[in-house]
Amino acid sequence: MSSATLPADVSVVDVVLPHEVSAVADARRRLAGYLKRHRVAANVSDDAQLVLSELLSNAIRYAPALPGGEVRAAWWIDKAGIHLEVVDGCGDTEPQRITGAHPESVGGRGLAIVDMLTAEWGVRTVSHRRTVYAVVPR
Repeated sequence: MSSATLPADVSVVDVVLPHEVSAVADARRRLAGYLKRHRVAANVSDDAQLVLSELLSNAIRYAPALPGGEVRAAWWIDKAGIHLEVVDGCGDTEPQRITGAHPESVGGRGLAIVDMLTAEWGVRTVSHRRTVYAVVPR
């Protein structure tokens, strides 16, 4: 479900972040505070923060910024779990499920981790904006 189609009683946090690595730590802190206020268990909060970090890191590393030079992140909680979304400027590569990274490769495991920690994740692309979304079960 997109944050645009949520019921009125669901509170969505939508943050605009610079398209730079430092944004990942800032977003994690903000998400951690939100989850603490909503009394989410520590292990679930850790999982959600890790997933958000992976999605944001990929957006910053592999995709261009949105027209204003930023990347956006949003999150909310409902019955299905903790919803996370990251919006970037839609690079040339599409995020994909990786079935196996080479044992000596430095990267390539981030989306496999996302796949293990989430009930679902996927990609929506509209014009020059790509949203990668995930739902972490509570």
